[in-house]
Amino acid sequence: MEFYLFFLRWIHFLAGIVWIGLLYYFNFVQTPFFAEAEANVRSAAIQKLVPRALWWFRWSAMVTFLAGILIYVHQWGAMGTSVFFTQSYGLAITAGGLLGTLMFLNVWLVIWPKQKIVIASATQVAKGGQALPQAAAAGRRAALTSRTNVVFSIPMLFYMGAASHYRALVQSPTGAGLAWWAIIGLVVLGLLELNALVGSQGLTKKPLDTVSGALWSGFILAAILYLLFLVSLRG
Repeated sequence: MEFYLFFLRWIHFLAGIVWIGLLYYFNFVQTPFFAEAEANVRSAAIQKLVPRALWWFRWSAMVTFLAGILIYVHQWGAMGTSVFFTQSYGLAITAGGLLGTLMFLNVWLVIWPKQKIVIASATQVAKGGQALPQAAAAGRRAALTSRTNVVFSIPMLFYMGAASHYRALVQSPTGAGLAWWAIIGLVVLGLLELNALVGSQGLTKKPLDTVSGALWSGFILAAILYLLFLVSLRG
């Protein structure tokens, strides 16, 4: 059993590094490059580079998610519900896992479907056809959702690490504290996810238009969730 858990963690870490590394590549490197590149260079990259990167991106997300679920279920069963959700490990890994799950769903249900439209449009134009009319909107939605995943990744990585290495994060939580922690946390994350799915130009999108804005938003979200832990779960 010890080897089984170690193997799962190893796969989880390895796939997670690929996934988050590509997420940061897309947002910190590729997007600024595309903004400066000539149209023919950008088109060639969308047709030949982006599909390869997205293959590794979405499947590493899948492996990370599945390995993480197996670890989570095993630890929950081994510790028991009454212990798991009253100790630092269980609550921190639940917070990190929820953020990771939102990110995983964004990859497969939003980013990848929208990017397929962008790739198809670029391929069609390269062959002498017309751009798909929905391509521009699909590209913007994929970009906003990808930036939202950057925001989520910062507190996600904090809580994944805190689960095993910050035992003092939670101290004797009460039932009411757990309820408020769950409600407020879900509302905050729900609003950010809603913005990724249906948000438009303006205040809801502007903070994520730049790399620095996305990073600051991620650290602010991490601080909000950390304070929520301190206020709600230190009974």
